[in-house]
Amino acid sequence: MVILVLGMVLFLGTHSVRIFADSWRRQQVARFGELPWKAAYSLASLFGIVLIAWGFGLARQNPVVVYVPPDGLRHLTPLVVLFAFLLVAAAYAPANSLKSIFGNPMILGVKVWAFGHLLSNGRAADLLLFGGFLIWAIVDYASAQRRNRRDGVRAPAATRRGNLAVLVGGVAGWALFAFLLHGWLIGVNPFAAG
Repeated sequence: MVILVLGMVLFLGTHSVRIFADSWRRQQVARFGELPWKAAYSLASLFGIVLIAWGFGLARQNPVVVYVPPDGLRHLTPLVVLFAFLLVAAAYAPANSLKSIFGNPMILGVKVWAFGHLLSNGRAADLLLFGGFLIWAIVDYASAQRRNRRDGVRAPAATRRGNLAVLVGGVAGWALFAFLLHGWLIGVNPFAAG
């Protein structure tokens, strides 16, 4: 699980700079420029994701079961994750209700995704991966909400077009991932029996 931990430290660490060292981040952007900063940030994030995927795959080869979730929760997880996909879609869609209500729907989507997966997975690697993302998302969401209040950031009023974009994009993304990509990329069919 060392590779998984390294990947999470790199990925979540990169994504935590704004939480714990925002003034340093601003200094680096001013020093090197926004494009080089974003390039370095993206490269570090990508490398972290690769390590997470590799480490999680290795950890699944020798699973350590911490607890066995009730079977019913396995059926609840896809519905919870559907809401996470709607939240992620809301981060990119034009003016919509979820963005207006929650302010930072992407981070909230990560929180809901992680929580949903903890409902139906009880191995040590699952707890590390999803629990780590859940803790990070809780801290990051609170930090982002504080920044929004401090800076007077408000989402625009929702429109029907924005809400429709969230609904169509979120459900389509969820269906594509749940019925096709999850099994292919992760090796687990969310709707398989047993």
